[in-house]
Amino acid sequence: MNSYFLRALGVAALGLLASSAFAQGGVTPPASATPAPSQVPATSAQETVHHEIGEPGDAHGWSVHFQQTVIKQWHSEFHHPYEDSLSLQSRENAKLSLTTTLFIGRRLWKGGAIFFNPEVSGGSGLSGASGVAGALNGETFRVGSTEPVLYLARLYLQQRFALGNEMVDDQDDFNQLGGLRPVRYLSVTAGKISMADYFDQNSYSHDPRTQFLNWSLMSAGGWDYPANTRGYTGGVVLEYISPGLALRAATSLMPTYANGPILDYNYGKAHAETVELTKVYSLRGHTGTVRVLGYRNQAGMGNYQQALGTIVRGQPNVIATRQDYRTKYGFIVNAEQEVSKTLGVFGRYSYDDGKNETWAFTEIDNSLSLGATSTGARWHRPGDRLGLAAVSNGISSGHRAYLAAGGYGFILGDGALNYGREFITELYYSIDFPRYHASVSPDYQFVVNPGYNRDRSGPIHVVAMRLHVEF
Repeated sequence: MNSYFLRALGVAALGLLASSAFAQGGVTPPASATPAPSQVPATSAQETVHHEIGEPGDAHGWSVHFQQTVIKQWHSEFHHPYEDSLSLQSRENAKLSLTTTLFIGRRLWKGGAIFFNPEVSGGSGLSGASGVAGALNGETFRVGSTEPVLYLARLYLQQRFALGNEMVDDQDDFNQLGGLRPVRYLSVTAGKISMADYFDQNSYSHDPRTQFLNWSLMSAGGWDYPANTRGYTGGVVLEYISPGLALRAATSLMPTYANGPILDYNYGKAHAETVELTKVYSLRGHTGTVRVLGYRNQAGMGNYQQALGTIVRGQPNVIATRQDYRTKYGFIVNAEQEVSKTLGVFGRYSYDDGKNETWAFTEIDNSLSLGATSTGARWHRPGDRLGLAAVSNGISSGHRAYLAAGGYGFILGDGALNYGREFITELYYSIDFPRYHASVSPDYQFVVNPGYNRDRSGPIHVVAMRLHVEF
């Protein structure tokens, strides 16, 4: 074992000890590991207690929680007639990633709160998280250095305005204060945020710390969602929330360059708008949810078609074609359905126009995913989860022509391209250890045509082990 791996395991062990001590102190752990459950509208599937305004509730002035996730991942060797600097390497050592987050919330006044999340991340993805459009470890989205680095993940203010007298009693959770909140309300959130906390939510496929690891399963692949290298941005989110319907809209900052760590504060030149409608319904007594999202990004992007005529050192170069005020637009249809109290299914379809270069998330212009998740209640392990999903990713004609000519993209670049859709299947089993507020999850991914390249078709077998602690 290398010294970094030993250090990461040491930090994880400290987290386990701390969580055990926390439990012995009589504090109940959160029921969900979703990073920002306060952003999900209450549904009939959630356990809630209703009050009228003025009735007593368990109002918490502070909320403090912790998570730590360590992932070790490896892939098998595969056939490779050629490769380049952004290819998935045909043979490499296993890679380790680590994230540690502290979630702190403070109630300020009626309906108002502030949330602060310092975070540490380190390690590396396989091949530096390149070579596969549906990248293999969702936690490497937050990793910018092999050595653990401390940074500010989130810092934002939230104000809610009640629309009626009916209240619900929320539990204390990640970035959520316990106590009464309105069943129907308007909300304004402003500061440093993650757009994925508010949009494209899915109960079964959204959190790589506890669910599927693949990037194109944790979020819709065709949503080039605004974020810096670590997945955060500055923005304002407006929400209308009711039990069966939610409407969200946001405007936010873009990075100064593709996958850049610094946000562009010249708002007139670079910004993103996102709108989503969420509808909750009941089908034969089981809750279902449909979300429809549309987005428009504006930044100094390059154009794939123009890049084919811009040759730098014998290759097309999309960077040389960058121009202010370029846009990218797209949409997502995202659905989930509870089949029984132990089984749920989900699916997403996403699309973007694919004319201008990927700027923030990953090189996918259209994606379709389907999957199912079951609890372990049938085999007397109610805290365990079993998940199986498949995803098919594709790119636009201009994007594929650029890569075929030898161009380098956001995370792809084999030097050539024999195009085929990228197919990934993922299977995970999460083993719950409630005494320690921890879970251990073996994970397997089967990858065909990584980076859309039939010449490097594989198949590739990717295995991982994930340790997650939260309290």
